[in-house]
Amino acid sequence: MDHGEPPLVAAYRGTRQVTFAVLATSAVLVAVYVPLSLLGGEIGKLFREFGLVLAAAVTISTFVALSLTPMLCSQLLGRGAVPNRFMRGAERAFAALERGYRTALHGALAMPLVVLVAAVLLSVAALLLYRTLPQELVPSEDRGVFFISVKAPEGATLAFTDAGVRKIERILQPLLACGEAWRLVSIVGRGDSNRAFVVVGLSDWSQRARGQQAIVNALRGDLREIPDLRAIPISRSNLGRGASSQAVRLVIGGPDYPTVVAWSEAIMARARDNSGLTSIDSDYQASQPTLRVEIDRALADELGIPIERIAATLQTLLASREVTTYIDRGREYSVLLQARAADRRQPSDLAGIFVRADKSGELAPLGAVVDLREGDSALALRRFDRLPAVTIDASLVGDYDLGRAIADLNRIAAETLPAEARVSFTGAAESFLETSGGLYFTFGLALLIVFLVLAAQFESFIHPFIILLTVPVGVTGALLALWLTGQSINLYSQIGCVLLIGLMAKNGILIVEFANQMRAQGLDPRAAVLAGASQRLRPILMTVLSTVLGAVPLALATGAGAESRIAIGVVVIGGLLLSTTLTLFLTPVLYDLLARFTRPVNAIERRLTAQLHDTAPAAATLASDPPGLSDRV
Repeated sequence: MDHGEPPLVAAYRGTRQVTFAVLATSAVLVAVYVPLSLLGGEIGKLFREFGLVLAAAVTISTFVALSLTPMLCSQLLGRGAVPNRFMRGAERAFAALERGYRTALHGALAMPLVVLVAAVLLSVAALLLYRTLPQELVPSEDRGVFFISVKAPEGATLAFTDAGVRKIERILQPLLACGEAWRLVSIVGRGDSNRAFVVVGLSDWSQRARGQQAIVNALRGDLREIPDLRAIPISRSNLGRGASSQAVRLVIGGPDYPTVVAWSEAIMARARDNSGLTSIDSDYQASQPTLRVEIDRALADELGIPIERIAATLQTLLASREVTTYIDRGREYSVLLQARAADRRQPSDLAGIFVRADKSGELAPLGAVVDLREGDSALALRRFDRLPAVTIDASLVGDYDLGRAIADLNRIAAETLPAEARVSFTGAAESFLETSGGLYFTFGLALLIVFLVLAAQFESFIHPFIILLTVPVGVTGALLALWLTGQSINLYSQIGCVLLIGLMAKNGILIVEFANQMRAQGLDPRAAVLAGASQRLRPILMTVLSTVLGAVPLALATGAGAESRIAIGVVVIGGLLLSTTLTLFLTPVLYDLLARFTRPVNAIERRLTAQLHDTAPAAATLASDPPGLSDRV
């Protein structure tokens, strides 16, 4: 319309001019989003709807962009409107920006080595930032509630455990007094008499000065000082898998339990030297008081006392046995036979138990045919992958992240354990490893699919290569934004990096596709990309600015679930800003260097491009337009 076209013709030709770029961009975005919905496992369930909804939204918006938007432009946009002061100022600013960019691009095309070296250095910086940033499954969210797992020594009574829980409640009372917490729920005897569970409900985010993780970290020292009690504050995983996101669990398997226990003790001894780990313990606790009854089988056989009778006598008098039932007023009751409580308190009480000998028919004291040995044993013997196994639990302290914990424990295991030892991770650590592997595969698969889609659309392997070489730079921008904002590499930031593939490719598509149109008019690659990049600067900046502004509310989120939204928002903003800045120079430089190895567009494409860019009067060029368009104009 600025060149004098009527609104209807301008809308038609403008749409024809950008149709290829719109279709290519939409195909790339769909190719990136759909693999997200194909992630497997527990984590894949989170993003199945995410990927499908985004792909559907892009498809619908493509249809709208190529149909409804041109129609609205032809009807609502008119010539002769007097621009106001703001519009004139914005136009002058854009014109000055385009002139400055064109001048800078001239210099970049004249010094391609400088641009390429800068791109390589930024890509290498991504590796350094990746090793520097903390890594975890998900960011620690303030969920308004945390838990305290309590464990007393094995064999502790319910009263002993309850007394320890009351000490914990006294430590938590200041939280209630200052209004940071509004309720405490204590469950004593959870699963066993030596276990308890405390639920701490925090006040609303706006009513407390500290976050949940800060409160939990402040309590660790006081809880550690309680004698004969192991109290660990736990922030549950944000994924609802039950495992704490601030804990790591290492499973050691081997041929037998004594060997596995020795291996686990060696690992825990090394792990205690790590200041980032605390509350290190294992699920093998050989502290359960045990009374072993060994029967003298030779003497029992000589006296004519069957082994089954000895076992039945012990069961009946010490454990109880149902011997009969009776009916009273229509209800049936069991009759349990058991020794009085006073007669079954001490091991010496077995001397008062007698069994009948078959040979003599007389009662013989049970102590004559059994030996008693006091000791201890494990409360439970567990297996992992059908192997005898011991699980080591440890909590993370401060900024020590899950990724470093896994790496350090793997290193300790490799240095301490023999080759036949089986080492695995469970809980949040297992999910972290599965998610990282799945997302790296998804990232690579998305790159491959985008490359193939672009290759099919451009009918070239060089043009997709030019477009996708900006992806490492965008990843550097994303990681740099995470580092500057104190964020971590987690599930949500990794998803944001996958999304960046499609968002970054869009800018390259706009430049390369329009440069191809210029080249079809007979321009050499340098002149074509110079014209294409300059004329596409404004739409590139508009799309990037709209995407960045759309991500700003995510980066500034507060309240429930804010940590997850901040991770995605920061990645999108940082990656787009840096990648766009370099793409405006790197893509033209790569095009100038590599496009000379591609063939020009074919004759049909040349005629179509000539129609789109014909500068003759509208009436003289409408012969190639759809029937009836000339009459309507």
